[in-house]
Amino acid sequence: MNATINLENKHFPVLLNELISIISPLYGGTFIDCTFGQGGYSKKILEIKKNNIIALDRDKDVLNSASILQKKYNKRFKFYNLKFSQVDQIKLKDHIIKGVIFDLGYSLNQIKNPQRGLSFSDKGKLNMKLGINDFSANEIISNMSENNLTKVFKVFGDEKYSKKIAREIVKKRKYKSIKTEDLVQIIDNIKKYQKTKIHNSTKVFQSLRILVNKEISELINGLINSFNIIPIGGIIAVVSFHSIEDRIVKFFFKHYSEQRNTSRYLPEAEVSERCFKLINKKPILPSPSEIKQNPPSRSAKLRYGIKTNDNCDFSEFREKFNNLINVEDLR
Repeated sequence: MNATINLENKHFPVLLNELISIISPLYGGTFIDCTFGQGGYSKKILEIKKNNIIALDRDKDVLNSASILQKKYNKRFKFYNLKFSQVDQIKLKDHIIKGVIFDLGYSLNQIKNPQRGLSFSDKGKLNMKLGINDFSANEIISNMSENNLTKVFKVFGDEKYSKKIAREIVKKRKYKSIKTEDLVQIIDNIKKYQKTKIHNSTKVFQSLRILVNKEISELINGLINSFNIIPIGGIIAVVSFHSIEDRIVKFFFKHYSEQRNTSRYLPEAEVSERCFKLINKKPILPSPSEIKQNPPSRSAKLRYGIKTNDNCDFSEFREKFNNLINVEDLR
């Protein structure tokens, strides 16, 4: 689940050097850190006096870290307690945005906070809210139908035993409130003879986190709104950690960096201009030394695109992942 800390409980911003080389902060500019967390990327960029950072995070627990940077860098740092889908709501004033950064992993503080319920080793009430949420994992486990639970576990976790797990949850919740440890036990009982490299609960917990935090629509809207506020030549860079995220990011950059018909009904000759220029068509991966220092970084993938066109229609992007959004809307 965690992708930004190592086993020694130290926080590491993943692919930091690679990302810095992409956005070229040495030349100065204003950058948006859409997932502030503990501020790893922001701190590095602010070391150069020509740079400004506008940071966003839905988690109020990062306010202390943000206030420290605010005091240190004064007018060069501004923080908003917003979801990154709301990036278009920030006040840019005279800022011209050079780059927008997304790190879709968790921060160390989020993982270590047992009240968040993000870890299988936590005990107590299920939560998984990262901030500015409409409901918790407890509400989902307590109220969602067996059929919908099955869909969530299957679509968001590719969980082979989704139906059995959903059935057992519905059965058990008739007699008791299912806490984190109870859910882990249910999954372990069903998968006790399965030998896998990942924890038995990984896929179900990932599914619940995606649902609770609306991570699919958040990412899609965050990418589109970021595109709309940066000028031509601006960069959007995204570090993702699981296959669903990477599939969305890959489509966003790849599909809109190719010339296509502006409409399926128009002649072949009438094509749209590209929205992005891609320098690297394949994702940038962590080096062996980074993986050794921070093992959870092994699943990270960095993709980025340079904006080349102001007039882009992202209806195909939304349509492409509409099936995921429909599952995300299940209650």
